[in-house]
Amino acid sequence: MNLSLRPDRIKELTLLGLIALAVIIFGLVIDGYFSGRFFNRVSTSVVVVVILAAAQALVVISRNVDLSVGSIVGVAAYLTADFLQNNTGASPVVAVLIAVAVGAVLGAFNGLLVAYGGVPAIIVTLGTLALFRTLVSLYSGGENVTADALPDWVIELNASTIVSGGGFDLRTTFAVAIVVVLALQWILARLRWGRRLYAIGSNPDAAAQAGIPAKRLVLWSFMGSGALAGLAGFMFMVRVGTISATAGSGLELESVAAAVVGGVSILGGSGTVLGAFLGAVLIDTLRLSLVRVPQVSEFWRDAVLGVLVLASVIADGLLNRRLSRRVAERGAVNAAEPAGGTAGDTTPDGVQHPLAAREGSINA
Repeated sequence: MNLSLRPDRIKELTLLGLIALAVIIFGLVIDGYFSGRFFNRVSTSVVVVVILAAAQALVVISRNVDLSVGSIVGVAAYLTADFLQNNTGASPVVAVLIAVAVGAVLGAFNGLLVAYGGVPAIIVTLGTLALFRTLVSLYSGGENVTADALPDWVIELNASTIVSGGGFDLRTTFAVAIVVVLALQWILARLRWGRRLYAIGSNPDAAAQAGIPAKRLVLWSFMGSGALAGLAGFMFMVRVGTISATAGSGLELESVAAAVVGGVSILGGSGTVLGAFLGAVLIDTLRLSLVRVPQVSEFWRDAVLGVLVLASVIADGLLNRRLSRRVAERGAVNAAEPAGGTAGDTTPDGVQHPLAAREGSINA
């Protein structure tokens, strides 16, 4: 493997290759697979998981996890739908702001308990996963918000397109998801806030010694995750129409799977939002493709996802160990040389180690 590329880039290119390989294989065995209809199905279906995978990446990079995002989707979707059925003249912008605000508040609750309460994120978010779901169930009283009670634009937005050609449509919701992914990718890679988040996940002790306000940044990461889950709740409402108190159940596991398959290390400090996006696309492509292969049962479809997650975690561990070993070897060589080297900062190929690069620029 060529380590002159950053590990994140290697993972992203690998995912692109896997997606292309999957498309080619399924195209050979499924009639009409390359039609615009299937592309439109995937691009419409994957929107919610893409946004949630981006949300999950924010907290996982900081060495945490948010298992409550599915419940936040449900709460945001139900409260937004309930508002719209009582205010049918409300605009989409108002509905989005409500959903995002609801998500941000719930995310802030998680973040306060994790960052300032010192409670492990997995414990906090397991608890709030049930708590948020219970609260929306009590609020709803077991009643659903049906699609016919919502403004017409809710249903129309799901089918609206920005560009169409040859049967292929770029749906508005998918375009929004892409914009969210690109914006977060830029924020994490270019802004000091993003670099510091990577530093916290890479080495919390070193980050503290560097004077990084870890608690505040972890709180902001959970608020960002919650806000994105709220946006996903709005997208869920637009896609499904009829919303119940159980909306969004199971999405937390899909978001974690997409992020991990996309190369976001569960140990924190590495991975990209773009990788999480590709992980979500790969999983959804496989899921919708396998449904069209009658010889493959639902049991094996779930097994494929499990294998993907395990393979991603194993590959991530192997790659990180290989990088660490090469950096250690380089450091030993530099220690034996006259002054002037920078032990541990480069790989044997002369490329700066990604963690060293981030830690060296966190205060830039």
